[in-house]
Amino acid sequence: MHIRVLGCHGADQLADKAAGPHRCESCAFLIDGTVLLDAGTVGPRLTLAEQQRLRVVLLSHLHFDHIKSLPTLADNLSETIEEPLIVAAPAPVIRGLQEHIFNDHVYPNFFALPERQRPVLKPLVLEIGKSVTINHLEVIPIAVNHTVPTVGYLIKDEHGTLLYSGDTYKTDEIWAHARMIPNLKAAFIEASFPNAMRNLAELSKHLTPRLLADEWAKLHREQVPVYAYHLKPPYREQIALELKSLTIPNLSILEEGQEVTF
Repeated sequence: MHIRVLGCHGADQLADKAAGPHRCESCAFLIDGTVLLDAGTVGPRLTLAEQQRLRVVLLSHLHFDHIKSLPTLADNLSETIEEPLIVAAPAPVIRGLQEHIFNDHVYPNFFALPERQRPVLKPLVLEIGKSVTINHLEVIPIAVNHTVPTVGYLIKDEHGTLLYSGDTYKTDEIWAHARMIPNLKAAFIEASFPNAMRNLAELSKHLTPRLLADEWAKLHREQVPVYAYHLKPPYREQIALELKSLTIPNLSILEEGQEVTF
């Protein structure tokens, strides 16, 4: 599995770094060139030709920073697409897209355009906890603990399995599932706020570095590489310092443009 990080932060911001300005962008991960995991950032990172190779978009939840590039992606593909782009997500996410985004008020209904028999987007409703084969991947959506219906994912190919936490606060089921997977190769775990903002993390159902460590301990898999993501850009440096102070082996922080292969 080859994962290309298009965006990995909890918001968009041009951040100051020692090496110069850095574009922090909302979460989107390109898997094997054809599957998009969340859709926070697409157009600024993918050429039109790369967008045209997409076959599936997997969404974790309806919050804007995880879907905001989907409308413009559909717009970009509307004139050239030969078969619909599958949008796979649990029912509340699909329903929310149709009612609140692609409703001909906020954005054209690309689930029915340019014609109902040949739309740009085709919904695929995923059942929580049920494995489904999408493209060349086996995907299992697992409910996590966020302010709206949200799933994390276990995504498998012949080489191994990726755990994607989704936006979450303290949770249990996804770690229980992951403990049973012998070939778990990587865990992407969110860490949105610094430790001092734990109250806000609890209200908004996100993790801090200290809470990430508590969740990671439920995995019981010290050898698995852990990649922290969804850092809120204004607190990125503080979160990074706190993550580095944790006694978690194989922990690193994702960056835009990074590639992970296993």
